[in-house]
Amino acid sequence: MADVKPGPFQRSLGASAIGTPPQIFNSVLFLGTTIFGILGAARGFDEGNISGMLASPAFQALFGLKKDATHTAQQVADVKGNISGMVQICSIGGALIAFTITDRIGRVWALRQLCVLWIGGVLLQIFAQNIGMLYAGRALAGLGIGQTTVVGPTYLVEVAPRQIRGLCSGIFSGSVYLGIMLAYFANYGSALHQVGRIRWQIPISLQAAFAGMALVLSIFAIESPRFLIMKGKHEQAAKNLSKLRGLPIEHEYMQSELVTVTDALEKERAIMSGRTLTGRIFEIVGTHSNRFRLFGIGIMIQLLGQWSGANSITVYAPEYFSLLGIHGTETGLLATAVFGVVKLLSSLSCAFFLIDRIGRKRSLYIGVGLQAISMLYIAAFLTAAPEISSPEVTNHSAAVRHASVFGIMMIYVNGFGWAMGYNSIQYLINSEIFPLHLRSLSASIIMAVHFANQYGNSKSVPTMLLPRSEGGIGPAGTMWFFVVICALGLIYIFFFLPETGGYTLEEMEDIFNFPWWQIGRRSISLRRSGDSRRSSGGEESVDCEKSGGQHIETKSTCSNDAYVTK
Repeated sequence: MADVKPGPFQRSLGASAIGTPPQIFNSVLFLGTTIFGILGAARGFDEGNISGMLASPAFQALFGLKKDATHTAQQVADVKGNISGMVQICSIGGALIAFTITDRIGRVWALRQLCVLWIGGVLLQIFAQNIGMLYAGRALAGLGIGQTTVVGPTYLVEVAPRQIRGLCSGIFSGSVYLGIMLAYFANYGSALHQVGRIRWQIPISLQAAFAGMALVLSIFAIESPRFLIMKGKHEQAAKNLSKLRGLPIEHEYMQSELVTVTDALEKERAIMSGRTLTGRIFEIVGTHSNRFRLFGIGIMIQLLGQWSGANSITVYAPEYFSLLGIHGTETGLLATAVFGVVKLLSSLSCAFFLIDRIGRKRSLYIGVGLQAISMLYIAAFLTAAPEISSPEVTNHSAAVRHASVFGIMMIYVNGFGWAMGYNSIQYLINSEIFPLHLRSLSASIIMAVHFANQYGNSKSVPTMLLPRSEGGIGPAGTMWFFVVICALGLIYIFFFLPETGGYTLEEMEDIFNFPWWQIGRRSISLRRSGDSRRSSGGEESVDCEKSGGQHIETKSTCSNDAYVTK
C-alpha cells in the first residue's frame, strides 16, 4: 500500500491515525453516527425535565407532592422518588430486551421501535390526569429510553473506525447533556412565562419532538456491516461498509476490514455453534476473561459512577443549589440551566479533544479526580455551615456567602468531571470490550445494572438528604458518602481499568490475555507498542495478500489498521 499523507484531522488524532485513508472520515459516517448518537438525548431529556416537573407548583398540587397536614416529608420524598425513578426501573426492562431486538431486527429497526415507545410514553405523561396514568407514561417511556443505551452505543462502536471510536461514541454521551441542557432551559423559560399544567407540559413535549426527529432521520441510516455479516449478508455488508468508509469495495483497506470482521465472527461461530441464550450467558459468567469484563469493568463502572453523586445532582439539581444557598424556583432553574450548558460543553470537549487523544483511562481518572475534589469541598462546607441550606436564615456572614458561591462553582466543576469521566466511558467501554456475538447481550446486562443503580440512587437520595431526625443522613452526610465513592473510584481506575483506545474491536482480545490484576497497567504498554509500530510503518502484526482475485490471510488476523499488499 502506498503511503497515505495524513490530513489535519488525522494528525490531530496522533499515531493511531497514521496510514489510514482520509476518505474514511466522511459525511456518510457522520450522518449515521449522528442519528444514533442523538439517542443519548432520551436520558438527558428525562433527567432534565423531571427536576422542572417536580419543582412546578401545578405538578405538585396535581400529584400530591406538597408537604402538609396529610403528607409528611417522608411521604413526599417517597412519591418524588417513585416518579423520578419510574423511568429508570422500567429502563431495566428496556435494556434487557434490547439485545434480543437489536440482534433480531437490526440496529436501524431497533431504533425505530424504541422511538415509538418513547413517544407513546411522553404523550401519556402530558395528558396524565392522575398519578397512575403518570406512572404508566413514565413506565412506557422507560422501556424505550432503556433500549437507547444498548442500541446507540452498539451501532456507534461497530461502524466507527478505531481511530475515532471514542469520538463517535462521545456523540451519544454528549447528546445526554444536549437533552439535559434543552430540558433545563425549557423548564426555566416555561417557569418564567407559563402557569398551571402547561408549565410542565411544554418542556416534556420536546421529548416527543426529538424522538420523532430521530424516527424520521432513521430513513437515512445505514445498517451496521458487522450485524449484516453476523446474519450472513456479506454482499450487503460490503456495500454498507463501502458507503461508511467512502472507499470502493475492492480497496485494500476495505478488504482488510471485511476479512478481519468475517474471520473474527467465523471463529466466534465455531465456538458458539448450537449454543442457546443460556449458553451465551454461561460463556459470559463462566469464562474468566468475560467474567472480568462483565463484573470487573462493565458493572463496576456503573456502580462507582452512579453512586459518585453526579447523577443525583443532574436529577435533583434545583434541590442541590438550594442546599448551597440558591433559593427560589426561577433562580434555581436558571442555575440548573447553566449547569446543563457546562455539562454539554465539557462532554463535547472530551469527545473531540481528549478521549481518543489521551485515552479512556486518563480521561476517566481526571474526571473522577475533579468530582472527588468538588464533593470534598461541598461536604466540608455543609459540615461547617449547615444553616446555609435553610431559606429562613438570611443573615449569613460575608465569609459564609463567599464560601457558598465557591460551593456553587464546585457543583459546576463536578458536572465537568462527570461529563469528562464516567459519563463518557460508561457507554463506550461496555460496547468495546466484548466480542461481537456477546456484545448486545452483555451491553443489555450492564445497562440493566446501570438503570437499577440509577433507580436506587434517585429513590434513595431524597431520603438521604433529610435530617437525621427524619430518617436521613443530612446534606453533609450525603456529600461525605459521595466523597468516599469517588476515592474508591480513583483506586479502581488506577489499578484495574484497561486502556481500550487505539485497538480495533477484534484486537480487544489481546488486552484480556493478561492476568486480571495486570490488565489495567499492561494495556497501556500494549497500546504504546502498537502505536509505535504503526507510526514507524511496521508490518509486524498482519500481512494480507491478493492472489488470483481472492483475498487470502497470511496470519490469523487481518487488522484494519495494518496491512500490506504484496
